Amino acid sequence: MNRPTHHPGDMLLIDYAGGGLCEGAALAVATHMAFCPACRHAVAEMEAVGGALLDELEPAPLSPGCLEMMMARLDHERPAPCRAGAVASKPAAKTDCLRYPEPLRGYLRGRLDRDGRLTEEGWRFLQPGMRCIDLPAGANGTTTRLIRMKGGVAVPRHTHGDIELTVVLEGGFSDEFGAFQPGDIAVGDPSLEHRPVSDPEGCLCLATTVGGLKLTGPVGRFLNRFINF
Repeated sequence: MNRPTHHPGDMLLIDYAGGGLCEGAALAVATHMAFCPACRHAVAEMEAVGGALLDELEPAPLSPGCLEMMMARLDHERPAPCRAGAVASKPAAKTDCLRYPEPLRGYLRGRLDRDGRLTEEGWRFLQPGMRCIDLPAGANGTTTRLIRMKGGVAVPRHTHGDIELTVVLEGGFSDEFGAFQPGDIAVGDPSLEHRPVSDPEGCLCLATTVGGLKLTGPVGRFLNRFINF
């Protein structure tokens, strides 16, 4: 398998290393990292630098009653979702483990058959030639899903309410900004407008969208009232 040529960029990797991404965005970046040794190495270096800086900080004294307050909060508050972690530097050799690497694989429990392939259950219609499975990896305003597209299917031209991260798992797609193959991650934001089209063999991808998509053009703006991507 060829190594990815489209990467998240330093700012997203820094936010990932520091735990600053939401769960869905962290899952997308971690899935890309499963395919990309260069980004795994970069994050490891960032985490090492962050750890060294923390070691140099002077310890701050605790206020009176701090321990009791913390224990009381543990009794009443639900824990925050864990950050989607990076994978080991040597991924498993099986094809299906590479296609659905950890931590993504953990979100697919119950959706894989005995051979590690996605079942046909649970897919819902998005548009002709395009189906999806929603994953439990997002708070309100964030959507994380697997999207399966038949060959030559075009997503309506759109921009983004906030950030969109799309990682190709199988096949590929192209837009005005390049061709994306397995392991590549496409980063969209409100400044970007595009119309992705799946490759002839189709495309399976993981997509996290924060703030939703906004269709553009006169027809698209009209359809925004009725369609929620």
